[in-house]
Order: sequence, then C-alpha cells, then structure tokens
Amino acid sequence: WVQEEAPDVLCLQETKCGVSAVPPEIRALPGLPHQFWASAEGRPGYSGVGLLAKTEPLNVTYGIGDPEHDADGRVVTAEFPSLFVVCAYVPNAGRGLVRLEPRLRFDAAFLEFLRRLDAQKPVLLCGDLNVAHAEIDLCHPRANRANPGFTPQEREGFTRLLGAGFVDSFRHLYPEARGAFTFWTYLGGARARNVGWRLDYAVVSRRLLGSLCDSKIRSTVAGSDHCPITALLAV
Repeated sequence: WVQEEAPDVLCLQETKCGVSAVPPEIRALPGLPHQFWASAEGRPGYSGVGLLAKTEPLNVTYGIGDPEHDADGRVVTAEFPSLFVVCAYVPNAGRGLVRLEPRLRFDAAFLEFLRRLDAQKPVLLCGDLNVAHAEIDLCHPRANRANPGFTPQEREGFTRLLGAGFVDSFRHLYPEARGAFTFWTYLGGARARNVGWRLDYAVVSRRLLGSLCDSKIRSTVAGSDHCPITALLAV
C-alpha cells in the first residue's frame, strides 16, 4: 500500500520498537530512504514513532522539549524548506482515565511546542492524537462521554489547538461527513459494522489552507486497528 500511495513523507505511530528493531522491509522501502525513529527509553514495545521521507529534511528533532514526556518517544519533527512535518503519537488517557492528568499536561506542552514551530514556518501535524473532537467523530458519542479519547478535557484540548491557528484538514474539507473513522476496536466485529472513532488527523497551520488539496481517510486499507490517512498539499 505504501508503494502504491508513494508518499513524500510517511508518518508512523505506535511502532513499539527501537531503531535496531525496525524490520528490514521497512528499512528498504523504495522511495523513502531518509528514516528517523523514536522509541520509549527503557520500555521496549511501548509507544514509538517513525518519520520516513523521500527527500532529506533540513533538520530533524525528537520530542517536544518536555522531560516528562520526551522519554516516551512520541514526537519526531522534520523541517523542510516550506514547512515542518510533525509525526506524533499522543498519550492515551488510559482505562478508567488513570492517565488523564499526564495526558492533559502533554496536550498543553505539545501546543506550546507547535506554536513555537508555527512562529518559524507553517506546520503539518500528522498522527494518532487519541481524541475524537466532536460527536460526529465517533459512532456512539453518548456512551463514551467518560471514556478516554472523548472526555470534555481532551476535546477541549483539541479545541484549543484549533484556536491557536491550526485546522483539522479533513473536517475543514468535509464538515458534514459521517461515519468517517480511522480506528475500530478488534472486538465485536466493529470494523465490519463501522463502529469506530476518528482519532488520526492531519492538522495544518491556517496559512497552509491555500495549499491543501485534499485530506483522505484510507478506510479500506487493512493491517491495523487504525487505517492510514493521507494529506495532499501543494507546497
């Protein structure tokens, strides 16, 4: 699928492996020779992200400059001539919301990080942001109001991101699209019934909207409990 899609930049989340454990078939992906991996320090099989690029970035950074969160390997940022591409795997609030407070601290620190980038050049944020922003973004909103990914606090965090000059590219282009999900639990045949959540986003700086061609959810692509999304920008 990656070879058919032929992305200029490929962002992967929840890779659950260190640099040395990246499979050789990923290392050898044609057209994506520049690869940058982050993993959780001292926690094999936890978290992790990767950013793969067709052309070499001007600069690559890891983390968001916050010691509480950077050890988890959740963010890789690549600077290109016209924009920053940020690959992010936002923490899950956890069953019973046991990690909600650390999640909210991440949201606040991450927003400040994105603002600092945006002050330099436009930003494309791609990743599993672990929140369904509005009721239209999950199948059963009423039943999930107290569940991770749909608490008022997490949704407000995403609202603050949008208020800081960023745009949810899919919802900007398709404001009324229903049943547009990117995650389905493996339980109960949820994917076949499209009982899902939209947790994966391509968020852009508002001034990139003139360059936004499309934002797609590739819901037929199998291989994970998430599906890929594709942002198409003319930059």
